[in-house]
Amino acid sequence: MSAYELSEAAEEEERRKKRAPWGVIALVLLTGLALIRNGSGEFDIGPPQPASAAAADSRAAVGVFGTVAAPLPYAVPTRVRIPAIRVDAPVMAVGLDTDGWVGAPPPEDPNLAGWFTGGVSPGEKGTAVVVGHVDNKLGPAVFYGLGALKKGNRVEVARQDGKTAVFEIYGIEVFAKNNFPGDRVYASKGSPELRVITCGGGFSKANGYDGNVVAFARLVEVR
Repeated sequence: MSAYELSEAAEEEERRKKRAPWGVIALVLLTGLALIRNGSGEFDIGPPQPASAAAADSRAAVGVFGTVAAPLPYAVPTRVRIPAIRVDAPVMAVGLDTDGWVGAPPPEDPNLAGWFTGGVSPGEKGTAVVVGHVDNKLGPAVFYGLGALKKGNRVEVARQDGKTAVFEIYGIEVFAKNNFPGDRVYASKGSPELRVITCGGGFSKANGYDGNVVAFARLVEVR
């Protein structure tokens, strides 16, 4: 192995050391994703909710219904596009705030998504996580239409290395925040996966949205 390759390997190892184990991440996100509860919910027509027929089929996660592309190396995501719901938004890095909650993009910017840096980057082997608000006080936000997605829709994530990771949705569901299946949502399937998450379910002034809409997707193409 050359000195350059050794340097690259050392940098990658350092990046991996900075990432929390998925068991820890799942536990944090189980409660922490409540941070993106602060949508306003003040509109006559709420965001679309997933149909029961769109529930994730675990067989699709291992490529029974399609080809899973080979994993990519680490690269920071820069933009997310979901053509079916007209999403085209820049991506910022989010981590954990001082209270131990998963951060979210500033609610004042409705067209901004967040990549959780405690996990893998989109396209790497494992489960990457992208979050965003459903609405704010002025109206719908970046992932307002997430619940309207269907199996087979695509999510495109542009990366700093110039590649675009293309994911195919194989499930879209809403889960109660007080009974969130962290292991099912975040655990690695052994291949490159993506979860896109926003608020959903019922809304109350006191507690905000009571659920999270989760889109399950797998890497099918690299451009």
